[in-house]
Amino acid sequence: MRSLSWRSSLSPLAFACLLAACRADEPTAPAASFSRSNAALAAEVRQLAAGRGITPLSAPPPVRPALVRLGQALAFDKLLSGNRDISCMSCHLPRFATGDGLSLSIGQGGTGLGPDRTHPAGAFIARNAPAAFNLHAIRPLFWDGRVFEDPGGTMHTPAGAKLTPAMAAVFEFGTLSAQPLFPLLSRAEMRGDGGNELAALADDQETEIWAAIMRRLGAIPEYRVMFERAYPGQRFEAMTMAHASNAIAGFLVSSLAFNDSPWDRFLGGNDRALTDVQLAGARNFMSARCSVCHNGPAFTDNQFHNVAVAQLGPGAGDGPGGHDDFGRMRVTGLATDRYAFRTTPLRNVELTGPWGHDGAFTDLRAFVDHYSESALKLQGYDVNQLAANLRAMLQPTADAILATRDPLLDGVVFTPQQVDEVTEFLRALTDPRARNLAPVTPGHVPSGLPIDRP
Repeated sequence: MRSLSWRSSLSPLAFACLLAACRADEPTAPAASFSRSNAALAAEVRQLAAGRGITPLSAPPPVRPALVRLGQALAFDKLLSGNRDISCMSCHLPRFATGDGLSLSIGQGGTGLGPDRTHPAGAFIARNAPAAFNLHAIRPLFWDGRVFEDPGGTMHTPAGAKLTPAMAAVFEFGTLSAQPLFPLLSRAEMRGDGGNELAALADDQETEIWAAIMRRLGAIPEYRVMFERAYPGQRFEAMTMAHASNAIAGFLVSSLAFNDSPWDRFLGGNDRALTDVQLAGARNFMSARCSVCHNGPAFTDNQFHNVAVAQLGPGAGDGPGGHDDFGRMRVTGLATDRYAFRTTPLRNVELTGPWGHDGAFTDLRAFVDHYSESALKLQGYDVNQLAANLRAMLQPTADAILATRDPLLDGVVFTPQQVDEVTEFLRALTDPRARNLAPVTPGHVPSGLPIDRP
C-alpha cells in the first residue's frame, strides 16, 4: 500500500462523512504528561486551526425558561405521534447521546428502545438518527439539508408555501425552529399508516395535520397554560404548530449545547488539555485538509459531499425498486449531488455512533480508516459489522456511488498511525458533560403518557 505523509495523505473530504449518529462508551483519554518539545507543535496546531476558522464554540443566547419547559415536554410527549406511541426523543434518546444506537432508526410501530428496538415487519427508517448537539451552530438540517436557508436568508422546507409567513414569524432559532414540524408528518417516523385521525389525513394536508396535533394539545389544560407562559401576551387559540416546533427548538438549543471539551480548553491556552497523540492527530487533521470541510466552531462546512459510504437499508424511494437514497439530489435535483450528504459536525462525535448517513460504520476508527483508499473500502464493505437484521439490506450501488464520489478523495492513502492519531483527536472534541444527559429528561409530560427512559 502506498503511504503519504500526514501533510498530503488525508483529503479535504477525508472526514466530511463522519456523519454522526449515536454512541461510544470509552472515556476520553486523560491528558498525558505534556512534552516540552511539543510546545511548538501546540503553537502550530493553534495557528492551523485559526486559519480554518476553527475557534471555540460560543454558547447560544439564553432561552426563556418557560419556553424550554414547554419544548422539553413536547419533545418527550408521545401525544404528538399518530398512535401516541412514539415521541421525538424516542429516536434521540439521552442515554445514546441523542441518537438510538442503531444504524437505521425504527419508528412508528416499533417496540423497545435503543439497540433493543425492533419492528414486527422488520421496517426501518431510511437513515440514521442524527445527533442533536449544538444545533444553534448548524444551518442546513436533516441529512439531505431539506430544511435550509438560502444565501438571501429565505428559509426553504418541504412544506413550501404551507409554512406561512405568520408561522415563520414565530421562529426564534432559524431553521431549527422549523425542523420539528417534519417528523410529525412522516408516516414511518411518527404519524403512522392508520388507526388515528392524523394518519387518516392525506400526505399533502400538512396544515390540517399540524392543526390536529394542536387540538390534541389544547385539550389538556396544563399544555394551554404552558403555551401561554412560553409566549406571554398570546392566547393558545391564536397559536399554531409553529409555536410548538419553536419551543422544541428552544429546548434543544438550551439543553444540548456543549462547548467545554479538551479541545476548547486547548484553544483557551491550556497546552496540556490534549495528549501528545491528540496533538499529532490535530496537526494531521488541520494540515491534511480535513478541515476544509470540517471547519468553523462546530467542525462542519454546512455543505454536502459524497464520500463513498455504502448504501444500506430500505432506501428513500430512489433508484430501481426505490431502495436507494440519492441524498442531497432529492432536494436540488442535481445529478452532481447524488449520494451527497451533510458534513457532520464533529463535536462529541465519539459518542454518536453508528456513523454515516445510514450508520454503515459501527466503529469510529474504522470509519476514519474508510477514507484511505475509499473506493476499495466501499467495494469490499463488510456487512458483518451491522446488526444481523440489516446485513441482507446492503444495496449493490458501489459503482454508482463511485461515479459521483468527490474527486478530492482520489488517491488518498494514510497509515495506521495517522488513523490512530486522528481518531484520538476526535475524542478530544467530547465535552464531558455530554456523557450524561439524564437531566434533560422531564419527570412527566402533561398528557400523562409514559416517557421513554432506556
